[in-house]
Amino acid sequence: MMQRRDLYRRIYDELAADKEMVFLAGPRQVGKTTFAKMVADSFTNRLYCNWDIPAQRVRLLEDPDFFTGLDRRDESKPLVVFDELHKYPDWKNYLKGVYDRFHEGYQFLVTGSGRLAIYRKGGDSLAGRYLMFRMWPFTVAELGGMRRSFDDFVADPLRMEMDGYESNLEIWRGLSFLSGFPEPYLNGKKASYTRWSRTYTSQIVREDIRDLTGIKNLSVLETLYHLLPSRVASPLSIPSLARDLKVAYNSISSWLQVLERFFLVFSITTWTKKVSRAIQKERKFYLLDSPPIEDSGARFENMVALELWRAVTNFNDLGLGRFSLHFVKNKSQQEVDFLLAERNKPLLLVEAKYSEQQPSAALRKFQHQLQVPAVQLVEARQGFRILQGEQPVLVAPACQWLAMLP
Repeated sequence: MMQRRDLYRRIYDELAADKEMVFLAGPRQVGKTTFAKMVADSFTNRLYCNWDIPAQRVRLLEDPDFFTGLDRRDESKPLVVFDELHKYPDWKNYLKGVYDRFHEGYQFLVTGSGRLAIYRKGGDSLAGRYLMFRMWPFTVAELGGMRRSFDDFVADPLRMEMDGYESNLEIWRGLSFLSGFPEPYLNGKKASYTRWSRTYTSQIVREDIRDLTGIKNLSVLETLYHLLPSRVASPLSIPSLARDLKVAYNSISSWLQVLERFFLVFSITTWTKKVSRAIQKERKFYLLDSPPIEDSGARFENMVALELWRAVTNFNDLGLGRFSLHFVKNKSQQEVDFLLAERNKPLLLVEAKYSEQQPSAALRKFQHQLQVPAVQLVEARQGFRILQGEQPVLVAPACQWLAMLP
């Protein structure tokens, strides 16, 4: 069963129309190489170069302009795919020179993971020469085929329909036990996922992170990652982790940033604007791989977080706005799991409640303070309902509402 990743093809096509060099970043084994080859197949003239293949690596090092010798079939612009090029120590300068000399005659697609994504901040010598988007594991929104348009969603995030519910529920359950990574998900067997997951994290830590960061205490970093599933759904206490692992606070803080950079986790911060007695500077971490989370409620929240994170990052990559994802919490320990904002303006509250059918008091309280629509997502097999009040609250099955995210 092949997935075309049409959601990401749309993003690529829009970015490639504006810039001759496009970066594709994302977790290891998320399907970047397969996607890049699919894109290349749509070009009459194409060339694929993978840094991890010794013969192709040697070819690039011996002749940096090797792609200009491409045997063209017609006069159309060729696509050159550089896969895993971020492992080349001088990759930035190489691509800078390639773009400056050849962007008028070629399209370039550059794929990679951790190092590829970190240079979006200041001091990027490639600034202005590329656009970047990110690919994530499968979500029910991608697989369900029910996505709404962006404008429709922003205009009415509470709009719901139940067509396709059984299919979306089956997808949601598969993601819960097999993860959204293509290999185990498409295989469809729990045993296959177990075998895959046993080596996945270790490969990233002991190959990618080791080679690209110089961190020496890799076994403790790996242990840190394996402690995180039990801490999902609550603000993360770095002092507690430092005590458990018997390392310095700064080490834990730095390692968490590395885990984010290499797409093992992502994090969201507190929302403080217009919330009375708001908690400051807390952060919640979620996993890109949900099945290791044993607590069903925490795993449910993690899956909702990943669906929302995918949507927010795709919105930003498409240039639709400056979106961000947060949680809301006050000093009375009242909390709502997610708040979607655009340019620091709150748009939507989302609460993930595995079994509770009635909107929480915290959801109603923060909705009153922020004056935005609210959604409570539940696991239960049921239809949806909208509770009226000062502001409406939609209570709906997570698999269905999330399947309609743009």
